[in-house]
Amino acid sequence: MRARRVLSLLLAGAVLAGAGCSDAGTEPPPTGTLPVSDVNPTSRDRIRTGGTLRWPLPEFPVQWNFHHINGSRGVVEQVVQGVLPSLMRSDAKGVPHPVPAFLESAEVTRTRPRQVVTYRLNPRARWSDGRPIGLRDFASQARALSGRDRRFQVSTVTGYGQIARVERGDRAHEVRVVFRRPYADWRSLFSPLYPAGTCDDPETFNNGWLGRVPVSAGPFRVAAVDRTAETVTLERDPGWWGRPAKLDRIVFRAMDTSAMPGAFANDEIDLMDIGVDAAALRRVENVRGAAVRRAGGPDWRHFTLNAAGPVLSDARVRRAVMMGIDRRAIARSDLADLGWPVQTLGNHFFVNTQEGYRDNSGELGRYAPERAARLLDEAGWRLAGDHRVKDGRTLALRFVVPSGVPGSKQEGELARALLARIGVRVDIETVPTDDLFDRYVTPGDFDIVPFSWLGTAFPLSPLRSVFARPRGEDIQQNYSRLGTPEIDAAMDRAITELDPARARRLVNEADRLIWRLATVLPLYQRPQIVATRGGLANLGAGGFQEIAYEDIGFTGPSAQGRGPARAPGGF
Repeated sequence: MRARRVLSLLLAGAVLAGAGCSDAGTEPPPTGTLPVSDVNPTSRDRIRTGGTLRWPLPEFPVQWNFHHINGSRGVVEQVVQGVLPSLMRSDAKGVPHPVPAFLESAEVTRTRPRQVVTYRLNPRARWSDGRPIGLRDFASQARALSGRDRRFQVSTVTGYGQIARVERGDRAHEVRVVFRRPYADWRSLFSPLYPAGTCDDPETFNNGWLGRVPVSAGPFRVAAVDRTAETVTLERDPGWWGRPAKLDRIVFRAMDTSAMPGAFANDEIDLMDIGVDAAALRRVENVRGAAVRRAGGPDWRHFTLNAAGPVLSDARVRRAVMMGIDRRAIARSDLADLGWPVQTLGNHFFVNTQEGYRDNSGELGRYAPERAARLLDEAGWRLAGDHRVKDGRTLALRFVVPSGVPGSKQEGELARALLARIGVRVDIETVPTDDLFDRYVTPGDFDIVPFSWLGTAFPLSPLRSVFARPRGEDIQQNYSRLGTPEIDAAMDRAITELDPARARRLVNEADRLIWRLATVLPLYQRPQIVATRGGLANLGAGGFQEIAYEDIGFTGPSAQGRGPARAPGGF
């Protein structure tokens, strides 16, 4: 997914561009030598013009406004990357650079008395309705995402809440953004950029992109959104002013992840995220002409605990649950037979391979069932037979998992077996994948839920909305529904620090406080293992690298038969 991104939710995985590749059936690289990205990197002159890419999604979203609390998901981002402006694009090292189709340049032009960033826009950039991309779009999005008007149901206000004003620059096609205080991750803002009409009023922001993408500005445009077939069809946009897209179309199709290996083997889709499914890996390795691409992913697996629930509102119970779960056992189970190192994650912001990573987990990261049992005793939960009871109530937790992600249920079963040892009953509830966030996670209808956060080149900016204190019903992405003033202050100190080394130290200070709160239990850095057709170019497992959708295409015989198009529902 996008490397600089406001947080998205990851159910089954992300497919990204990068460099290098490995054919199916070959041995994975030895531990410690995994590439930072792994695709079939190909120059545009070697890619065929035309064809349709068939791209599966693990769920079918309703909300296509990525900045809305229900739209901030990996699947939404996969689609809108091809049709909406992203001002910055990160390379394989996670370093963001301006995208020439939208920006001629972007730089800090003043630091005192306030930080000012000046964007010089490509004068050719315009929306599909003919309106130039400009000042009004920046100002409207900054205002909507600032958090000052809570009618806008935003996923995060980080960064936008620190903007004092957006104004016209000294020259044509120039926009200046003035910050109230220093903001180191300013490059993470305004991507994706939505048209001003989306952000002018709460009604349009919240509902204007339900089931549709009304305006675009990218190498592709949305040709159809079919909610019955659960497909989204993108087609090459003839009005695009940049390098023309190599593909005629991209057809996104929602399907259970359990069905993807069969669909890939039957030539119904052109790529699939294997994730941690060893059986799927074995199956795709036997598909003729396929390639398996691997990279150290920026994403991380975790359990979120609902601290607003009647049982987990007690910090002693949350800590006991964390110490009663053997994270290494879960990681070992999830990563079995993938040729991937088993290493737990001790940080909520940095992954193991990222500069700045420190294991701050302390005792909460260690499997300590005896200590967990003592904490439950202190909290008044006493053993009565197999389970603990307090005031006539059994200590039982609902572990909610999506139906389309088999690994989640396996994690629930392991957690149930582990927590049973300390007298905690775990009830696994399987729900439709499409409903997981809208009907369960966002409303808080769960006790424990497993999913993955997408990693970013900006480890703090997007994650602030995950750990910041909720304001009433405005939780942003803090699904545990708990925060503290100390955590907010620590994150704010880090996010205003312009010196990278000191900023990393401050991020780790905030992380230590989050561990003490015991609301989110990191499990492991998630591998990126992606199967693709051998001739698919510039797409695969990319780590922190972001892709140019116009450069995706097919080479050689693998492109044969893709033809001009395939009907959206004809799989």
